[in-house]
Amino acid sequence: MEEQTSADEVRPAASAREVKALAHPLRLRILRLCGLHELTNKQLADRLGQDPGTMLYHVRQLLATGFLEAAAVRTGESGALEKPYRSTGRSWHLDTALGQAGPDGPLAPVEAFREELAEAGPDALASLSRFVLHLSEADAEDLLTRIHAVLNEYTASDRQRSEQPPYGGIFVLHRSSD
Repeated sequence: MEEQTSADEVRPAASAREVKALAHPLRLRILRLCGLHELTNKQLADRLGQDPGTMLYHVRQLLATGFLEAAAVRTGESGALEKPYRSTGRSWHLDTALGQAGPDGPLAPVEAFREELAEAGPDALASLSRFVLHLSEADAEDLLTRIHAVLNEYTASDRQRSEQPPYGGIFVLHRSSD
């Protein structure tokens, strides 16, 4: 899997280890939250309703694959030192078989998005499109190329809009089972 991000830049194929790291909805939610704020393991556990030990396991998986990194140690509200984490900003695009990561791998991003949408509430939905298209392989590739170009344009310039409200989204194109 390679994706063109600009005329000069190509994202390499995800390794099996990276695919596995991204095949869990909780890890995807950690990445989203740490992309918005630097958060400690305890803050993540509290926010996501998880045990701190469980959270640490998932944080370590993301650290080991370079999707998450330690931020500068800071003093917390109680005066204790805190070790926050932040997303490295590594973009990822998986059009390979997430099934390599196990039977639930392909649904992890969808499940994480469903949980985030439910947490945000019904008024947070800005747009929803559900469709069925009849496409040749060439048509499907053209559609994906064009949609990825628009998404890449916005993600490449996202830091310029960091003062604006964050929007989340997911694009999924799949073959229907008929």
